[in-house]
Amino acid sequence: MFFGIKQREMKRINLKDKYITKDGSSRMHGLSVPLIGLTGGIASGKSSVAKLLEDSGVLVIGADKLIKIIYQNKEIIDYIKDNYPKVITDGVIDFKSLRELAFNDIDIRTNLETILYSKLPETFLNVYKDNGSPDLVVYDVPLLFEKGLDDKVDLKVCVYIPKETQLKRLMDRDGVSEEQAEAALSNQMDIEEKKNKSDYIIDNQSNKNELKEKVEDFIKEHLTNEN
Repeated sequence: MFFGIKQREMKRINLKDKYITKDGSSRMHGLSVPLIGLTGGIASGKSSVAKLLEDSGVLVIGADKLIKIIYQNKEIIDYIKDNYPKVITDGVIDFKSLRELAFNDIDIRTNLETILYSKLPETFLNVYKDNGSPDLVVYDVPLLFEKGLDDKVDLKVCVYIPKETQLKRLMDRDGVSEEQAEAALSNQMDIEEKKNKSDYIIDNQSNKNELKEKVEDFIKEHLTNEN
């Protein structure tokens, strides 16, 4: 069964032995192969780094994409229809209304997170298997530290830009005010703290070409390619 993330032919890429810190019993979702946690702040360029890693042949599984897959699950759709019918329009979930509802009611937000997260392990492992069960996975997860997932990955990688740059990029990208950008950043751990908690930093203060070089440096330093 295919779960919505495009299947591709994976190269035999591994995390170097000295960076492997977990086993299947302590790794996220019981994954049997090394797992890199990729994180960063809003507008830091994490998605760009994820794309560069994908282009190198690494399987990148995005937490946000997994949630979108889970929302296609009939059990989830029926749960929302039964409990929050006001966010259903013509039989389809109106995600804008659902986000507003969850934002304004912590109990609803907690209930939704509980049922969604209960489906994450199965969905994650299905995506992994659907992509040929490669020897290495990168988990692209914005809230790696906030959700306490950092002790379930072998290597923690942070895409970093200073907060001032982060604010400017977010304002330019989304067309929001500084106050709105500040409010968005307040929902995440401070980027400096994420940087300090990470094993490896990919600095994204420059241009796309330099970012590509830095990702290539990371691959050379930490990964092996058996092809």
